[in-house]
Amino acid sequence: MPPRQPDQVKLLQYDAAGQGWHVDDMKDSTTRPRGLRARQVTMIAIGGAIGTGLIIGTGASLAQAGPLSLLISFLIVGFIVYTVMCALGEMATWLPLESGFTGYATRFCDPALGFSLGYTYWFKYIIVTPNQLTAAALVVSFWVDRETVNPGVWIAIFLVVIILFNYLGIRFFGELDFWLGLIKAATICGLILLCLVLFLGGGPDHDRKGFRYWKNPGALKPLYAKGDAGRFISLWSTFTNTIFAYLGTELIGVTAGEAQNPRKVIPRAIKLSFWRILVLYVLSVFLIGTLVPYNSKRLIFATSSAKTGASASPFVVAMIETELGNLAQFVNALILIFVFSAANSDLYIATRTLYGLAKEGNCHPIFARTDRRGVPIYALGLSASIACIAFLNVADDSRQVFTYFVNLVTIFGLLTWISILVTHIYFVKARRAQGINPGKMHYIAPFGLPGTYFVLGLCILIAIFKNFDAFVHVKSSTRPYKFDQVSFITGYLGIPLYLIMILGYKHTVKAPGKTPLTADLFSGKDVIDREEEEILAEKAAKRKDRPGGWFYRHFVFWLF
Repeated sequence: MPPRQPDQVKLLQYDAAGQGWHVDDMKDSTTRPRGLRARQVTMIAIGGAIGTGLIIGTGASLAQAGPLSLLISFLIVGFIVYTVMCALGEMATWLPLESGFTGYATRFCDPALGFSLGYTYWFKYIIVTPNQLTAAALVVSFWVDRETVNPGVWIAIFLVVIILFNYLGIRFFGELDFWLGLIKAATICGLILLCLVLFLGGGPDHDRKGFRYWKNPGALKPLYAKGDAGRFISLWSTFTNTIFAYLGTELIGVTAGEAQNPRKVIPRAIKLSFWRILVLYVLSVFLIGTLVPYNSKRLIFATSSAKTGASASPFVVAMIETELGNLAQFVNALILIFVFSAANSDLYIATRTLYGLAKEGNCHPIFARTDRRGVPIYALGLSASIACIAFLNVADDSRQVFTYFVNLVTIFGLLTWISILVTHIYFVKARRAQGINPGKMHYIAPFGLPGTYFVLGLCILIAIFKNFDAFVHVKSSTRPYKFDQVSFITGYLGIPLYLIMILGYKHTVKAPGKTPLTADLFSGKDVIDREEEEILAEKAAKRKDRPGGWFYRHFVFWLF
């Protein structure tokens, strides 16, 4: 069977006037090939989630709330993430769309929600990209302080490199991000093992720390109040950074449009990557909480001013605390690779999200244009230009800029999760109303609608109260109350933007919302079914000629 050519791919187009979806034979100038393999999709999902939030954001939460609060919040948000991924996977395996979950919101729920979700997701990634560049400046400050070399220099270098890598095309990007993700996963596994050894007293100081720091200075650091109230507030304060750490796991919903055989790849990516991420996250957070006291002066977020030698990452601090100073240098270098990989993935997804918006007619069509390699160059140019706001670090403390960016990214990320959950509710009701047999589904969310409703409520609750400290009127010698208007704005700006876009679209376009019977579950599905059959036949033919296939399928395949 001859190989499929990229220009034969058909795309689904939405008529903004509410006339529905149709299959469109796109020209090469607007078509992206399905160039991501199974291992690349899985590793992009892992790499997109293991990044700055885990490596650096945990340091801020540890310093603010203590190790037990941090661990509990990671468990709670981990459950939220798993439910969101399962909901997204159920829709993505039924109908893989290049526009990702914005297309699902438009088809299954309401075009206004798809419009708002698309821009919300784009806002998230055009903010998180400069946030990663800010994190890079924080990591480098371990070696060189801002008085010696301005952070803007490092930001400029990283920005130019990630733009270049994104410009080189999906095949190069997919392979590069696979290996970077593999390095990140191996590094985290190595750090977990090392932290376990240090926890048991195997370090150079032969000091078996155990749970010493959970007793002194303590497992829970009261915040703004004494007793149980202070401990609860400290736990709640960790959710912003914890959610930021988990953001990116929904990346598989966007890569579905460029994945080969997505109906097989996506469920595997959900099942395998989540459990690996959960184990890596929870173990990492638990162990780091036993090795680094929340009041350590070597932790940059626990000090009043950033200085050389103070690390943004608690993992580096753990090395220093156990007299592994030389290893700390190496670990800090690996963390720099973490940040680079995250920034690279984030610019990619920002570009593809803007491309998806243009394909649906929700922004200027120039952003849907691609070059001969399938790179949406104009979408890449705009997204990269906005990333230049990272140069705010030139005039302000990188730690404060990082905190503001985390606030913005977290609210946009929460609104994305909320939209995915709402869309899943509509999708399940629609497939039941239209008589789709569950046996025909390629993947079904294990918690069903009850789990989706429960997690939706949690997400809404966190979105409303995540920046609660803006309303806490507490005066003390260490924290005289002063309303932080910048923190308030960055923490809640996404909510009015999200609602304004929904209401504005409804008022302007007047496209009707979907009911369970009018939701479009089938347009273009036959095209995707045929593509899947071609891919499976092509792979089956190759498998016959590939030596060692049985060994790969049984002993290596599960890793990817």
